[in-house]
Amino acid sequence: MEHVSATRSELLARRGQIKLAVQGRDLLSEKRAALMREFQRLGTSVLEAMREFERGAGVARRSLGEALALDGPEYVGSAAIAASASVGVELTARSVAGVRIAELSHDPVARSSMARGYGLPFSSARVDVAGDEFERQLDRLLDLAAVELTLRRLAEEIASTTRRVSALENVVIPRLEGERDFIALVLDERELEDRVRLMRAKSMRMNEPDEMAVVA
Repeated sequence: MEHVSATRSELLARRGQIKLAVQGRDLLSEKRAALMREFQRLGTSVLEAMREFERGAGVARRSLGEALALDGPEYVGSAAIAASASVGVELTARSVAGVRIAELSHDPVARSSMARGYGLPFSSARVDVAGDEFERQLDRLLDLAAVELTLRRLAEEIASTTRRVSALENVVIPRLEGERDFIALVLDERELEDRVRLMRAKSMRMNEPDEMAVVA
């Protein structure tokens, strides 16, 4: 506390700083709560989407295995090359509790068998089924990637906000309160000393006439 100047102005300043720090902590706590609600909401949907993805991946692998076994790798490979195409992806942003969150949107991946680019010589019901399943899986995978981007950003901001709340609650506010109490204690001691000096001075003035009378 050696660096603390024990004055009335400093006491008022510490009280103001404590008030601001408490308000900041409360606002950050509210922000963290809002971010956590969004994180939990998205996390629940991601868990279900991942379970659905795992189930669909198993179906897609089985359909591909059947096509490879019955139609042959060259036949399936030629169809895959003919059906290859790009997928349009776009990143946008939205705000959650003042935090900008990146969101990913994409064009639909699933197509009809006629839109895949391969002709009848490279088409079979098994290849079409495998194509349907894997395009459906790619749709799900892109959706999961979009939510994962949001969850990572939310997790980072929750961690950062938690550190700031902890610093205010466990370091800044206790330090300011300690300085406030120290200044108040010093000022009270000074006030008490001043009162004692005034009482002594008053007592001495009251005794002065008696002493003069004795001399007379």
